[in-house]
Amino acid sequence: MGQTQELGQIIILNGAPRSGKSSIVAVIQETFDGLWMNLGVDRFMQMTPPRYLPGIGLRPGGERQDIEPLVPILYSAMYESIAAHSRLGLNVVVDVGHHDAYAIPRDILSDSARRLNGLPVLFVGVRCPIEIIMERRQKTRGKVGSAAYSLMPHPVELWQREVHIPGIYDLEVDTSLLSPGACAEIIRQHLADIPAPSAFQRLAAHHT
Repeated sequence: MGQTQELGQIIILNGAPRSGKSSIVAVIQETFDGLWMNLGVDRFMQMTPPRYLPGIGLRPGGERQDIEPLVPILYSAMYESIAAHSRLGLNVVVDVGHHDAYAIPRDILSDSARRLNGLPVLFVGVRCPIEIIMERRQKTRGKVGSAAYSLMPHPVELWQREVHIPGIYDLEVDTSLLSPGACAEIIRQHLADIPAPSAFQRLAAHHT
């Protein structure tokens, strides 16, 4: 009665598709102390009606201008939900691929950072060389037709270029060099050693 609710820790993993974010999320949920909710982009896409997909997962290139105006609203809803969970004392891990390569700039990342103002956020860049991403794409699609992916698809190149702009992170990991477990352990140690990450504060200052 009357005691202040402790805020839940937020970890945001930002990177291109197949960079290994989901595997790190799984380790965090399984091994970190306490309850960790996954409120990432895949979860929100599952809630999105098919006619509005890919919704929040819209890739770089400005190719779906019919649904593009909805994307900032969907991101706002996701980040407001993340904030609500943290304020209730629930830890949250988020896997996402932020970019601003829409038909017009949307400034979604800095707006998202502003919505988590005052909450404990660790912003992690999940990097992976494009060659490894292509190998993972081929494996998930199976052997049949894999030759069609021997050339680098333009959307993959766009993701690789756009997802880490402006590159302001508290921590970065490379999943071509480290296992999901090793990446999660680096994140755990960083949280223990650096109690007040500041990347999202800096990004929020860019919001116009």
